[in-house]
Amino acid sequence: MATLPLVATHGALVAIYDLARSPVFTYLFLGLAFASFFWAAKRLERAITATAILVVATLLRLVLLPLPPTLSDDVLRYVWDGRVVTAGFNPYLLPPEAPELTALRDELWQRMPHREVPTVYPPLAQALFSVASWLPHPLISIKILLCFVDLIGCWLLVRLAVRLDLPAGRAVWYAWNPLVTMEVAGMGHVDALGVAATVAAVGFLVASPRRPLAAGAAAAAGALAKLVPLVALPMWTRQSGGRFLAAAAGIVLAATLPVAVAGGGIPPGLVTYGISWEFNGPLYEPLWRLLEVLEVPALLKAQLEVLKGLTGHHELWNRCYPWVYPQLLAKGLLGGLLLGFILASLRRQHPATGSGRLLGGVLLCSATLYPWYSLWVLPWAALCRHRAWLTLSALLPLAYLPQLCGWPLFPWIYLGIWAPFFILLRSSSWSID
Repeated sequence: MATLPLVATHGALVAIYDLARSPVFTYLFLGLAFASFFWAAKRLERAITATAILVVATLLRLVLLPLPPTLSDDVLRYVWDGRVVTAGFNPYLLPPEAPELTALRDELWQRMPHREVPTVYPPLAQALFSVASWLPHPLISIKILLCFVDLIGCWLLVRLAVRLDLPAGRAVWYAWNPLVTMEVAGMGHVDALGVAATVAAVGFLVASPRRPLAAGAAAAAGALAKLVPLVALPMWTRQSGGRFLAAAAGIVLAATLPVAVAGGGIPPGLVTYGISWEFNGPLYEPLWRLLEVLEVPALLKAQLEVLKGLTGHHELWNRCYPWVYPQLLAKGLLGGLLLGFILASLRRQHPATGSGRLLGGVLLCSATLYPWYSLWVLPWAALCRHRAWLTLSALLPLAYLPQLCGWPLFPWIYLGIWAPFFILLRSSSWSID
């Protein structure tokens, strides 16, 4: 997530303000936006109509749509991937720096980071990128498409709230959230596509009668936009039955099997992301440092020496040494905790509250948590008025300070983000009332 220079005019797109250029103004603006948001959401929750919610949500996204994507450069990769796919190349095998893609390079390629890593985005996301590549000004086209999808997600959330006998205004906590509007309309993150599909899946699960095949298709769409919903498939299957699983698994396999066959397994970009990426992980950041202070890697390496002596297989155990370091050990431990969250989600619970609880657990276990990752939890936090996660949405923009000001994330920025969250977490609950 590198800082970019001011993005030039893209056709009709005029950058009205570069959020990365003046951090002081940016954070004053965000502070005022969140103060207004919390004030309005609390007072209008029971007094606003569905139409008004969607009209204001649309206006907020239109206002932020011209922002240049200078806080995050992900959308540049989206444009590149779309260009690669429409040119007939495989973005899962060829990184942007591949010689085969030289003819596609331009000024966008020069600004794009991580050019050595193939794409990590699933097939449905690639389809959206490809559609945008055929439209005039692909960068703004992607943002417009994502805003449209996000507004559908807002509409689905309104319907879900009403179906649960909640005020339609509960959806305001997501639809008007400044972090959501900035990350979707301003920075253009594809998470909006997966979130909308996930809300649709839960909506079908709570419909009367339930619609497991439609829910399965929606869940598959969410996973094919970004892989996050895969962890919820066991829980949703427990809640809806085998027809859901057949639909979801069948669609996911049909879309991803060609990718796996063409690449000989898991896409290398995804492996690189899982092993190497780390930023602002709520449990990961302090955990790996604790393992380092306790000299756990040194203790494990000493045990490897013992095993070498006992077994005589020196070459076998020598292969383990490069993997014994605190960051990877922390990821392994958090992977076990994530498995615990998935197993706990199989207990009988409401699809909406269970989704919030599980997806929140996924983010807590993640080694990487950029501000826009919270979009996966915020629809459920909106329905439940979950204080901790809603407050976190206002604090997560602090995670941009390291790139804007050059300040280290840990410990003070990290504490500013996560200390209030964990304090509020004790008094917050995933319940619909």
